[in-house]
Amino acid sequence: MAAVEIDLGKLPFDIDFHPSDHLVAAGLITGDLLLYRYNADSPAQKLLEVKAHSESCRTVRFIHEGRAIVTGSPDCSILATDIETGSEIVRLENSHGAAVNRIVNLTESTIASGDDEGCIKVWDTRQRSCSHSFNAHEEYISDITFAADSMKLLATSGDGSLSVCNLRSSKIQTRSEFSEEELLSVVIMKNGRKVICGTQSGTLLLYSWGFFKDCSDRFVDLSPNSIDALLKLDEDRVITGCENGLISLVGILPNKIIQPIGEHSEYPVERLAFSHDRKYLGSASHDHLLKLWDLNELVQDSEDGAKNDSSAEDSDNDGMDVDDNIPKSSKGSKKKNVNKGPDPGSSNNFFAEL
Repeated sequence: MAAVEIDLGKLPFDIDFHPSDHLVAAGLITGDLLLYRYNADSPAQKLLEVKAHSESCRTVRFIHEGRAIVTGSPDCSILATDIETGSEIVRLENSHGAAVNRIVNLTESTIASGDDEGCIKVWDTRQRSCSHSFNAHEEYISDITFAADSMKLLATSGDGSLSVCNLRSSKIQTRSEFSEEELLSVVIMKNGRKVICGTQSGTLLLYSWGFFKDCSDRFVDLSPNSIDALLKLDEDRVITGCENGLISLVGILPNKIIQPIGEHSEYPVERLAFSHDRKYLGSASHDHLLKLWDLNELVQDSEDGAKNDSSAEDSDNDGMDVDDNIPKSSKGSKKKNVNKGPDPGSSNNFFAEL
């Protein structure tokens, strides 16, 4: 299926769509931040090209209703850039003690960032400070998602575990047992009852909410390649992006591959995202391309196959060990702790000018 293609010139690590306009941002291995205006009838127009970081630009997110973009880098900084002028609003030089690998939006005024040493920080843009800091993992934070109703952050890591951080109590609520492989991506599905993680081996791990110690189900027939990106389409279907360049629509409980919906010529899919109106699915890959797929065309042929039989709803028998404590790591003896309140090593006026 044809897609609108934007040649980024270099390898992209992350993409994000503007929350209300036809704009898409990409962060490149060169440290550059690119901003494009797109539509279906003409080539994409590059609006900005900013040297955001001295090292690669691993993660990008629009904030403040799309007026600014925050980026994170192995140079340990988080930068806020004005989308109209491309000028630097503010740069937090030492936001983390290690490379910033992931930034996600939580609410209109908060974001979370994760680094290469397993630390997750929450930044409150109203208080203009780091409001929470969780030393949640031994290895890099690969992905973060947010359960807004319970105010909990779920993160996956290269150490093979899933963590749950409670923003209300400022504590790490639980961590899963260690998988034999890296966990690379995470989404919450089934109306909050299931957490889906993509792994290095191509298996999807399914966790039941409240029973995070061990997965309740495994989808092992999806791909022999790592599942680097997950994007929830609805409560029953997820879009997967794999190391072999294949983008697929996958049903969850019952677990089935509904159909392949795109590809990047065997180049790894780094990131997936929806446009603000959900008309487009964006995919970024190691082929240096950002592809915009017509989402309606992608899923129209799969509607029948996506109807889940209610009898296939899982009946988990995870035991009664509701997660309260953090299991001891089998891969290290480093003590995990939580720092409450503003991080002493961070700037408390990060968002003062936003």
